[in-house]
Amino acid sequence: MPSARRGMTKKHQGNNDMNRLLLRFVYVATVVGLALPNIVMAAFPDRPITIVVPFAPGGANDVVARTIQQPLAEALGQPIVVENRGGAGGSVGTGYAARQKPDGYTVLMAATGYAVNPSLYHKVHYDPLKDFDMIAEVTTFPVIYAVRPDSGVTSIKELIAYAKTRPGGLNYSTPGAGTLPHLAAELLKLNTGINMVHVPFPGAAPAAQALLSKTVDVASISISVAKPQIDSGNFIGLAVSGGERWPELPDVPTIGEAGVPAALADTWQGLMVPSGTPKDIIDRLAKATIDVLRRPDVRDKLLKIGFHATGRGPDDFRKRIVEEVPKWKNVIQKARITAR
Repeated sequence: MPSARRGMTKKHQGNNDMNRLLLRFVYVATVVGLALPNIVMAAFPDRPITIVVPFAPGGANDVVARTIQQPLAEALGQPIVVENRGGAGGSVGTGYAARQKPDGYTVLMAATGYAVNPSLYHKVHYDPLKDFDMIAEVTTFPVIYAVRPDSGVTSIKELIAYAKTRPGGLNYSTPGAGTLPHLAAELLKLNTGINMVHVPFPGAAPAAQALLSKTVDVASISISVAKPQIDSGNFIGLAVSGGERWPELPDVPTIGEAGVPAALADTWQGLMVPSGTPKDIIDRLAKATIDVLRRPDVRDKLLKIGFHATGRGPDDFRKRIVEEVPKWKNVIQKARITAR
């Protein structure tokens, strides 16, 4: 019997040892499992990141992307590749980016058209509220409303009064149907009750030239194109459509200061990633982007080429998108704007 008991005791001891080893294994595996995501995340990024610009080279989005390209690469410790995929007002490249793996290595440089196109085009290949997670708003810039000195108009208030005496008798130029300058002007019309005829042109420079040559009465164009004409005395800037005066045109009031705060509108550029990208990766990209946009050299460089660096984070940027999608849909429907 003593011999049997000793055998049973050894057996139980062996089982206990096995159980303790198993528990230790489970504990270690659990700790490693919990730590693994952080280990993986700490390695992001470990290869180049691609910024998809859904427009042709040389446009506003492309210029902004290439301005922050090197500073952002330095902040993230990996090269940044800019890839242009234009078409359908940005919808083609945006749809392409939406279909990429949500791992942080494909980033979209979106613009105002991102919120506009779903209401402007019959079909787009993305949902602006579902297919992307926001990283950060990068820049904004307003539209400026300009007239010639011989018009006799020197303010938005005077333009409104003049237009109301001539319903449909005034026309205005923009860089094209469905562009922010077009939408901003239509928003101004809707909020003031004036009626001006839209004359679209293939770009801001031709739209400015149309005002200069007296083809149109008013121009709704970018500041970068209008400023040289204002400085030379050929144009009068009536108001900028943003919420703040433009630093290089301090005497031109905002549309709110001019008496029409409901007509506030500006163009933005911002970075996004496909929906489902891990939050830690979004936070890493957002921090790096915001840090870059706080650099005085980057801010000055952007301002000199016509852009105001903002650096609004993911939550504020998403809030803007959520507000703008129905806002521009309403303007497009009421003004009966179509892409053409």
